[in-house]
Amino acid sequence: MTPSNTDAIAVRDLEKRFGAFVAVDRISFSVQKGEIFGFLGSNGSGKSTTIRMLCGIITPTAGAGRVAGHDLFTEAEEIKQSIGYMSQKFSLYEDLTPYENIRFYLGVYSVPERRWRERSDWVLETTRLTDVRDRATRDLPPGWRQRLALGCALLHQPDILFLDEPTSGVDPVTRRHFWTFIRDLAARGMTVFVTTHYMDEATNCERLVLIDAGRIVAQGSPAAIVAAACPDRPGADLNDAFIRLMARGKAPAERTANLTATPSSPDIETSSPFRPGPPEG
Repeated sequence: MTPSNTDAIAVRDLEKRFGAFVAVDRISFSVQKGEIFGFLGSNGSGKSTTIRMLCGIITPTAGAGRVAGHDLFTEAEEIKQSIGYMSQKFSLYEDLTPYENIRFYLGVYSVPERRWRERSDWVLETTRLTDVRDRATRDLPPGWRQRLALGCALLHQPDILFLDEPTSGVDPVTRRHFWTFIRDLAARGMTVFVTTHYMDEATNCERLVLIDAGRIVAQGSPAAIVAAACPDRPGADLNDAFIRLMARGKAPAERTANLTATPSSPDIETSSPFRPGPPEG
């Protein structure tokens, strides 16, 4: 395929099978450079499998795609060096200090040793963890650990940042701060690909893809998706649209099981715990 020069990610007819089971069923979409892009779906919809393909962790069964200019089928290692990834489950080493975790991931990402001090200082300052750099990571509050995980994902200044439900279990104030920082990264040119079950968070995305049973059921801006999914409901929001789209085509029992509202954050405005703007190098 020939993606546009403005595309950070472009996939066409992407498919992943596990034996007879089709986890991802011929999906096509693109993500523009510098865009905050949301990829939404219920549990088991194919989100995680898609992300694993885009990150070069598993090879697609069929289709075509490029991530950060690299082919999904033949350049998985190049993709891994071009992206940052932060998962829902805390993935750093809890018995190490924040500083030790940072030094470890500098090596994982092959950052030149001459830049280690600069990048370490930037992450600690950006996440405001300088004062606890030598404490055991397991002793930090959950929100602080997530800030550290995000900082480590940015150590090598990736072209694309993948965030897989990054604020799950984090308090509303920290979530608000987190999104302030993400918007600043995108404004500086970084592409952000995010999954979330918080529909209020998804409204921060410029465009969304909604996936169900391995197939795309809607894509477009949050406002456009709401308008298309709920034309009969004035005042409907993205949560309403998500519930309606995920319920289509399911058996009655499945529809009932999926009609679960997603909580929203209070409208809290405070200063951000992040200091955006990694130094260029």
